[in-house]
Amino acid sequence: MTGRPGASVRMVGVGTGRARLSRRLAVLVLGLAVAGCSSGGPPAAAPTTTAPTTTAPTTTAARSAGSAATAPAGTRDWPGYHGSADRAGVAAAMPPVSRLGVVASVRLDGAVYAAPIVAAGLTVVATENDTVFAFDRSYRQVWRRHLGEPSPAAERPCGNIDPLGITGTPVYDPGSGLVYVSPEYGGPPRHELVALDLRTGAVRWRRGVDLPGTETRAMQERGALAVTGGRVWVPFGGLAGDCGGYKGRLVGIRLDGTGAPVSYTVPTTREAGIWTPPGPVVDSAGDLYVAVGNGESGVGDPYDHSDSVLRIGPDGRLRDSFSPSTWPTDNDADLDLGSQGPTLVGPWVFAAGKSGTGYVLRRGHLGGIGGQVSQAEVCRSFGGTAVAAGIVYVPCTDGIRAVAIDGSGALSVRWHADPALAGSPVVGGGRVWTLDQSGGVLHALDPATGRTREQVAVGATSRFATPAISGRDVLVPTLAGLAVVRTS
Repeated sequence: MTGRPGASVRMVGVGTGRARLSRRLAVLVLGLAVAGCSSGGPPAAAPTTTAPTTTAPTTTAARSAGSAATAPAGTRDWPGYHGSADRAGVAAAMPPVSRLGVVASVRLDGAVYAAPIVAAGLTVVATENDTVFAFDRSYRQVWRRHLGEPSPAAERPCGNIDPLGITGTPVYDPGSGLVYVSPEYGGPPRHELVALDLRTGAVRWRRGVDLPGTETRAMQERGALAVTGGRVWVPFGGLAGDCGGYKGRLVGIRLDGTGAPVSYTVPTTREAGIWTPPGPVVDSAGDLYVAVGNGESGVGDPYDHSDSVLRIGPDGRLRDSFSPSTWPTDNDADLDLGSQGPTLVGPWVFAAGKSGTGYVLRRGHLGGIGGQVSQAEVCRSFGGTAVAAGIVYVPCTDGIRAVAIDGSGALSVRWHADPALAGSPVVGGGRVWTLDQSGGVLHALDPATGRTREQVAVGATSRFATPAISGRDVLVPTLAGLAVVRTS
């Protein structure tokens, strides 16, 4: 059921690209908010509206930015995490960038940890309050769907998100016209997969995805959802703190919600979470690549496919795997590969994680234990990479690295960005986009050098926040809702 659009968005003009002026302009626009009325269905807390005094820039760039109602140039769908099933994170049609500024700040009913997605002219955003919103190209609300009440921290043995609602990035399937989201509810904690009509927000179906063999309240759905083989795939790991009886798991449900689920559970006694925000990476054959965290097995214990990259078929069966030869000591020291999503680079797979070592694997044969093609010290990496023109942009805890892989599979670091710029990057408009996670600032980097060319404040974000790109707009999930940055 469709809700009427909410209050009109107050648009703020695009400012100069010079860093000092961008920062001053950003201060003026951070409070801008959009209100919306609810659609039918279960009630939800209404988005908060604020209307502080703002001053629009009067530069030529600001006047030429145009109305948000105009379809952005080069607009393409961005239907899941980093825009494509392989998580490449590239907006090839984004026009070149020289200036940017915040044009709208949409305040919602909860923090946004999941990345926004874009499909058929609508931007879809999910909150930790278990609410899904859709906005038109003017960032006015089209519909809102509250799915249930999220899980409060008191119900769970550990964790660092309170309340815990929708954390994994949704995915849109154009064949069905549905958006798939996986909320966590409270009373007691439990997880669902919900299919929503993109145009109206109506719930088409919902299925529980908690399967036997784990402690449900210790499981967390943090990774992005993926579609392959006629199914939606939901990854599970554990909560921050590694408490309770969780296990890494993928659950596949048919796109129409019917039939028995297909699943793969890491064969460990405990842990080995599939938790990193990119979720499964899907190749052209439809196989899913996942990064797996440390398992309970360590030195002297049998191998349990933890600290690994796994290739899983759309039938839910394990097809291939890689683990470093150091996996037992990695597990004991919590230095596993589970913190960064695998990266597909031509015939190679790039993997990195908590240890600081980067590995290059063959896509056709991941190599088993110790079977990498090459390895080198790169960085501690958390989140999702982007890949453009054969270069991997790696989200390192001490600043993004640009990593090249040559024809023999050897890797080398091209540049190292400022240590504050550790957010999961995307690429478009001749820039690498990343967040200063502690400062709430979006940076546009020169892909040749890693130096900041433009920047603008967007507000506080979660550690794993990553942008989406729609035409000239960079969409940033924040702890208050959504910040929209317009480029010119």
